[in-house]
Amino acid sequence: MTTLITGLLIPLLGTILGSAFVFFMKDEMSDRLQKSLLGFASGVMVAASVWSLLIPAIEMEPDNGKWAVAPAAIGFLLGIGFLLLVDELTPHLHLGTDKPEGPRTHLSRTAMLTLAVSIHNLPEGMAVGVVFAGADSGTTGISVAGAVAVSLGIAIQNVPEGAIISMPMRAAGNSRWKSFLIGSLSGVVEPVGAVVVILLASMVLPALPYMLSFAAGAMMYVVVEELIPEASSGQHSNLSTIGFALGFVLMMILDVVTG
Repeated sequence: MTTLITGLLIPLLGTILGSAFVFFMKDEMSDRLQKSLLGFASGVMVAASVWSLLIPAIEMEPDNGKWAVAPAAIGFLLGIGFLLLVDELTPHLHLGTDKPEGPRTHLSRTAMLTLAVSIHNLPEGMAVGVVFAGADSGTTGISVAGAVAVSLGIAIQNVPEGAIISMPMRAAGNSRWKSFLIGSLSGVVEPVGAVVVILLASMVLPALPYMLSFAAGAMMYVVVEELIPEASSGQHSNLSTIGFALGFVLMMILDVVTG
């Protein structure tokens, strides 16, 4: 139980640590650093989606032959569709833009920024929850150490993510403490999402392959829809590519070594 609680909280601690950068850095993050961090976060999420979620989902269906890939494919597409629907139905505002997305609303800019980050963080919490559920089931090939590695990998990518949230909030005129708190609270959705997924998985164990790939699809949506476009726009996109490679390799090594 202690390992489970720790594993669920590690990603939140990563976000808090990253948000604390607002106390030690200048009011604005350099474009070079932001590109590198966005690329790194993308690499971690893509590697986690493939090595920690999709491959175990396929390996859970060894008796189905070529059709073993079906649950992974279906779950992946459902995850993409779910985040697309949430993105369309939730009023939110992405960092670096002044044009809100989703339905019209009277919410404040800060509230819409927080909603955008929550949409972003939800798949990561789901991923952590489902790998722990998989490790607990004993049928996925995911070990407890492997689940902790996924949690640690998400936490590592949450460090730059927390900084990417809190620093622009400070640059927009918010106090350091308010920027830190908003950045930190954006990570609360992750342990909440993880607990919900664990409870669902324990009740519907045969759905676990679909849930693993669902989390993978949701994470990939965030990468393709938000992180990579932001990392590739403008100058210094080569730094985001290097960051992506480093993040991907780090997450791959963590998963393979601990799996």
